[in-house]
Amino acid sequence: MMAREVLEYIASNLVDKPDEVRIQEVSDDGETVLELRVHPEDMGKIIGKRGRTAKAIRAMVKAASTRDGSPATVEIVE
Repeated sequence: MMAREVLEYIASNLVDKPDEVRIQEVSDDGETVLELRVHPEDMGKIIGKRGRTAKAIRAMVKAASTRDGSPATVEIVE
């Protein structure tokens, strides 16, 4: 799935501990939810100031999933 690969690429390049990036796919009424987990110290880097980074990540993944034809959203899990 392209959306998952986009999320993995972005998240891995933003954090200090890329080997602790975990993405789990959950199906929810025909839509895929990508649950993103990172090391607790890296949460600030994923969320960003006022949630701007998280919003940008969600926009990129949504664009990639739309291109695939299978809608996906991102949930950042602590």
